[in-house]
Amino acid sequence: MNESTAEGRKLSRSFGWLALLGTLLVVAGVIGLVYTGVATLTSMLLFGWLLLVGGLVGLLHAIESRGTNYFWLGVVVAALNLAAGVVVIKHPEGTAEALTMFAALLFLTGGVFRLAGSVVVRGPQMGWTLLQGAFGLLLGLLVLFDWPHSSLYVLGCFFSLALLFDGLGLIAIGVGGRRIVSMVSERLDEATPPPDEPITSPEDERK
Repeated sequence: MNESTAEGRKLSRSFGWLALLGTLLVVAGVIGLVYTGVATLTSMLLFGWLLLVGGLVGLLHAIESRGTNYFWLGVVVAALNLAAGVVVIKHPEGTAEALTMFAALLFLTGGVFRLAGSVVVRGPQMGWTLLQGAFGLLLGLLVLFDWPHSSLYVLGCFFSLALLFDGLGLIAIGVGGRRIVSMVSERLDEATPPPDEPITSPEDERK
């Protein structure tokens, strides 16, 4: 086995692991779309633990940089992250309700600004901008009118869709990468002569 073949197999295995990870993410995303309430609580707990880990890392960096002008700022930011992480983990339902309200307000304001901007500017993409604005406005109203019950499924749906699309992207990269590696390996194998066949140059042929 030559070196190029070994490297090709390593790359192929790496792309295979990417495709496997993508498949797991797709499965998790589909399950999350079916059980959106569980997905919402899971996303909130993950968010809380990420805040805790970020707060601990920030606190360690602040301790390492003690004596500088950024020490107390780092301590304050780390303390806020730690406190927010504890609150999110202890009260995931309340956090989901607050974030859902925030998301609804973002959809509403974004939709209003897109509608107003498309009417004022009247550019070549006016129809598409109007459609985006109307969709954002409608989505914000739907989430807001069903609040706080909408907090049980909105964030979980977004979280599951993110997993689903990320998984599909990884599957595409993995499968496409394996195909490219396979094609390159076949071309290299065809271009490489057998070990027992001597390589002759044009001068040797004349002799």
